[in-house]
Amino acid sequence: MKPTHLQPVAAQRWKAEIVVFLWPVPRALSLAVRKSQVLAVTCICRQIGQPLKRRDCESVRMLASPELSLKSEQHEQELSPAWMLKEMNGQMSWEVRKSWILSGAIAVCVAALYLPCVQKTVPGGDSGELITAACELGVAHPPGYPVFTLLAWLSMRLLPWLSPAHSVNLMSSLLGALASGTLCLTVCRLEGPVPGAALAGGMFAVSRLTWQWSVVAEVFTLNNLCVGLLFFLFACFHCADNGLQRSKVAYFGAFCCGFGLCNQHTLVLYIVIIIPWVLHRLYSKKELSVSMFFSLAVTFGAGLLPYTYIPVSSYINTARWSWGDQTSLSGLLTHLLRSEYGTFSLAKTSGSVNMTSMLQAQLDHCLADLSLPVLILAGNGLVLSVNDKKCGTISLLVTAMLLVYSLFFAWRANLDIGRPLLLGVVERFWLQSDAAVCVLAGIGLNRTCSILERKLGIGALWKIIGWLLTVSLLVHVVHTNHKECNLSTNSVVERFGLELLDSVPKNSIILTRGDLPGNSLRYLHYCRHVRQDVQLVDQEMMTYNWYIAKLGHHLQGVHFPGLTGTQRDVVACIGLPDEDQSWMQSFSRWPFGVCDYLVPVQKKFHPQDWAQRTHHIYNWSEPHNSFSPSSWERVANEEMWQARMKTAFFLFDLAERMMGEAKARLFELSYTLYKDIVETYSQYPSNWDKNFALACERMLRSGHQGYSAESLLTCSVQHFRLYLQKEPNDPQASAIRSAITHLSKEKDRLHHRPEGTI
Repeated sequence: MKPTHLQPVAAQRWKAEIVVFLWPVPRALSLAVRKSQVLAVTCICRQIGQPLKRRDCESVRMLASPELSLKSEQHEQELSPAWMLKEMNGQMSWEVRKSWILSGAIAVCVAALYLPCVQKTVPGGDSGELITAACELGVAHPPGYPVFTLLAWLSMRLLPWLSPAHSVNLMSSLLGALASGTLCLTVCRLEGPVPGAALAGGMFAVSRLTWQWSVVAEVFTLNNLCVGLLFFLFACFHCADNGLQRSKVAYFGAFCCGFGLCNQHTLVLYIVIIIPWVLHRLYSKKELSVSMFFSLAVTFGAGLLPYTYIPVSSYINTARWSWGDQTSLSGLLTHLLRSEYGTFSLAKTSGSVNMTSMLQAQLDHCLADLSLPVLILAGNGLVLSVNDKKCGTISLLVTAMLLVYSLFFAWRANLDIGRPLLLGVVERFWLQSDAAVCVLAGIGLNRTCSILERKLGIGALWKIIGWLLTVSLLVHVVHTNHKECNLSTNSVVERFGLELLDSVPKNSIILTRGDLPGNSLRYLHYCRHVRQDVQLVDQEMMTYNWYIAKLGHHLQGVHFPGLTGTQRDVVACIGLPDEDQSWMQSFSRWPFGVCDYLVPVQKKFHPQDWAQRTHHIYNWSEPHNSFSPSSWERVANEEMWQARMKTAFFLFDLAERMMGEAKARLFELSYTLYKDIVETYSQYPSNWDKNFALACERMLRSGHQGYSAESLLTCSVQHFRLYLQKEPNDPQASAIRSAITHLSKEKDRLHHRPEGTI
């Protein structure tokens, strides 16, 4: 038999396997051949996961050379137990070193791939808020993310020559590279330094989703690292040689479980599977005592110590941006349990998504981002290793984690994934399950190569094929995703915030609403110190009782409630909440680009002057529809494009409520503004066509002199048709078609009228 043909056996039977392997050899064979036999025993012992001890080496020596007379002192030394122990365990140590070298190489290669792609400016979403909280050591949104906040603060201090956003984005990319290394190391611990290990770490790192969220400041890369560490630790625990090693790994794992929960609470869905399994293994081996149980609990609690940062920061209260009041136990629990969002939910909304739809979306993501071959290998990893004593338990545990996490998340994710932006929010949480799929795929590749080798022989060939498959898959995915994931030149969200800040009057109060303006403006104002003359007030945060008490003293010159008693300009970005109309008693809302300008109701509006003031309010050059629908860049770009027609829309809406000559003037001004922007750009939002067609039709009805009725009719019909081409599923499509028919008939009647009649 060859060593690779042997199956792992129980610890008490490993010598029997050696007896089967060591066939009798003629006396005439050289000592080198016998030494090669002994070295081959190393492969068997490595395969069955047993250490070699000195007393075992004496038995192996006698088995290897029962007929050899070792009279020579040199021969006695070369086949002595000491020599055999050194050679055999040396081989195993070299395997361990190769595993660390391979994992380190994967991490370095991933870092070399990520670093040039890191975004140098503030990203969209929660990134701006996380960086802002770290800038002045405040508290981020629930559950607080204290580890990420402290690491981000440290990265800013270590890289002071970079912008805060750039330094934290770099930190995230390095965490992502380390995460890929831990997944590679997990497979190495189970299978050795094989191609499957490189596939597990590499494929996870270069998949679109992982890559995108590893080059921006987000908590997901740190969570990926915690997941990888847990996988590696429970693999080490399972493969431990003795009780002392198991206890060491158990303590370290308990600390990592607590530490990981200081970043992302979704990790608890893996921890609830790992902890019972570890305790059961310790108990079954009679290694779990009451004192050890409580020691593990204390170690787990020690991992949670970073959470002490949150009440300390809240008590000091020096950060100009911080979320919540955690100075009391109830306030701390409210924050940790995400009660203001909804515990175990993604948002405060009460809506839900069908579990089947969510699971289907996750499967579609796996097929698109991880590829079909990886999913097939993951299935092979489970099926081919399920009866293996060493890998079978780990494969089943990883599969259980994957299923529990996917089902629970599909049940609790209460965002409408039919909207691209919200799908982008949801899919980030699939990274945790992607890590499990990649580990199974790595095991599957190695198991597939081993079966082919056993059935068809030529072992080296299948190993080479495994490496070629791994490299080809990784190169293909890198080539496919590099353009989309290279964010080094992406500055859309930061430029969006700068344009808003540059446009507002001096000493303004800016009422922010939503993540896009709120997080980008906070970062620029508090971290980059842009427009220190203005004050930022978050409309949504003002609904919480703690907001004014904790942050009111940082807003000098802002009086609550209702911003009364101030002579400062007030700008709302983006808009005002629909459920609260109390502002209408004292203020009017005028269009001001993306924002709204709030003025006292008694102030007179001059349409022509306001149109001139807001006509070129921003210097924005991004093409329309130039970003992914699920990205914040798409939202920022769309807001800037819609801002170009906001004044025209406001004037049209105002004209609808007016009478007489004022109505005609407002329609004419609205028509002029719409005509200007539609003729200036070849590609623009589809609603511009609809609005411009309506403006043409209203100009025709108002009977305004100086405009050809035929040209207005032609323009209206043309842009209604263009709109239907772009938006064929508009709910008002039938009404628009009726309007086109009616306007076309009017145009025909106009051609048949006697000259000079109207």
